[in-house]
Amino acid sequence: MPVRCIPAEELFRFPAISQVRIAPDGRHLAWLAPRDGVLNVWLYDVATGAGRFVTDERERSIQHLRWANDRTIAFLRDTGGDENFQLYLLDIGADASPRLCTPAGGVRAGILATLPLHPDRMLVTHNGRTRQLFDVYALDLASGELSLVAENPGGVTGWLADDDGNVRIAVRTDGANHTLLYRDRSDEPFAELLTTNFRTQLHPLRFAADGRRFYVLSNRGRDTAAVYVFDPDTLREEELVAASDTYDMEDILYSRKLQRPVAAVYVGWRREYVMLHPDWQALWDHASGQIAARLGETVSVLLADWSLDEQSFVVVAYADRYPPMYYLLDAAAGTLIELGRSMPHLSADELAPMQPIQYRSRDGLLIRGYLTLPRERAKPMPLVVFPHGGPWTRDEWGFNPAVQLFANRGYGVLQMNYRGSTGYGRRFWEASFKQWGRAMQDDITDGVRWLVSNGVADPERIGIVGGSYGGYAVLAGLAFTPELYRCGVDIVGVSNLITFRKTIPPYWTPLSQMMDEMIGSVETEEEMLRQVSPVFHADKITAPLLVFQGANDPRVNKAESDQIVEALRSRGIPVEYHVRDDEGHGFLDERNRVWMYRTIERFLAEHLGGRVCNGAGETAR
Repeated sequence: MPVRCIPAEELFRFPAISQVRIAPDGRHLAWLAPRDGVLNVWLYDVATGAGRFVTDERERSIQHLRWANDRTIAFLRDTGGDENFQLYLLDIGADASPRLCTPAGGVRAGILATLPLHPDRMLVTHNGRTRQLFDVYALDLASGELSLVAENPGGVTGWLADDDGNVRIAVRTDGANHTLLYRDRSDEPFAELLTTNFRTQLHPLRFAADGRRFYVLSNRGRDTAAVYVFDPDTLREEELVAASDTYDMEDILYSRKLQRPVAAVYVGWRREYVMLHPDWQALWDHASGQIAARLGETVSVLLADWSLDEQSFVVVAYADRYPPMYYLLDAAAGTLIELGRSMPHLSADELAPMQPIQYRSRDGLLIRGYLTLPRERAKPMPLVVFPHGGPWTRDEWGFNPAVQLFANRGYGVLQMNYRGSTGYGRRFWEASFKQWGRAMQDDITDGVRWLVSNGVADPERIGIVGGSYGGYAVLAGLAFTPELYRCGVDIVGVSNLITFRKTIPPYWTPLSQMMDEMIGSVETEEEMLRQVSPVFHADKITAPLLVFQGANDPRVNKAESDQIVEALRSRGIPVEYHVRDDEGHGFLDERNRVWMYRTIERFLAEHLGGRVCNGAGETAR
């Protein structure tokens, strides 16, 4: 039976449920759900199973939520994609509108910590005093008043508070070196503990039970980052908690009841746990077993949130063909209640599996990634190359609506974690420094040629699609390997590294020297940046290009897209260019995302020969 042509509207609609959070007392859950096309907060009563919307945002979706205490939800929302997030408080027991608690007008706020031991307040950060620096404020949850508790002395890019809400650790940078600052009490001045180059990771996670030592991610003396207990007296990682020789540890799960980490998280082929306590191992095994039995196959299972008494848990399960599914686990009774599926309208039988792959780059580096093949296929097939953004992030296994769209339209999809992708250790990360358009791009090219040489990809029907750094990789691919690609789709991509470096947001300024080392210096290496900027090689681009840009993008300025479009159109190269005035770095609005991917599928079909779907899920001829 032919595979149904899944409309873009089904793949890119907002999830029915996402970001599920449990109140500290376990009596309520809150999550994001669409209301008239905008993500709002849904409140769920655990005892009765009843739920209702408690916000009514109309213009811009809520992007992040947390429980501040048993009765108060905190959430963040920006305006038109400008990433200047504002923090709101919502009292679930009162029929009142959310209260704006941080300054507006170009100020960016964030949640530093909620405080279960002090449920009358929480810690937030914002750059209202000066746009380059973030200070820490205590927010009184009853009055909504902010009081300054830690003023940024300059260069501090990270803060850590203890369980009582005392800000006692800071990480300061001079651009290339990181200095760890520490104090025993919040009324004392910070003292410098040690300084490392930014290439060496020493990232504080949380305080240990003794209130003095703290857990860190560290790669001092090793390639991959591991979890340690760090002693501020000896300045040493005194106790190894969890490590891998292949992958960086990413975070820990911490039990307040046991006063210790109970799991460490890393990403290999998929997201994994190193379980550190038998009770939590049994809990995770129980949830995983029940979910696998219900679905009939193995999925990734995460313990996403839990109540203060650690009896109620939010569990998330997902796979490549299963968008996230949310459950409520009662630890004492062992019951597992399904709260909802993020995409209940999609069937796993219609979606394509995501295979882990690996290949060698031309200089011998092992590159890992994923290959998704259409369910109906004949080799060699048309290929969509889909490099991730960042670039210092990574792709991982799981449901990806764009990947599924491409596969459903008949394309193979190649995702690769090129050098610099995170999670693979320090040497792999450092191999990307000053390699934009060079070895990083070669890793992408080598993956494409590997699939061609193995008969998977049709060399005459290869396109490249990417956003942010992935958009840069699209432009670099078309400029530096024009023989390889028949078309490209650039979403908020960098075209000129010189102007990109000059238009960064003000709060990136403390990181400028680090970016000089990682990308290249405008002051001393302008010619090198020019050599790898696609806009200066537009004369080599011959393939049709589709470009999307958010007008309010604070990271990749609209001028980046304007430059490449102008350079190509002046030479008669076909460029289709779309700007959205209500978006920033990528498209968040559901209507904009659906429209964008419908435009992309039409463009790819025109140049690579895949199918196009109409709104009824039928192939348009």
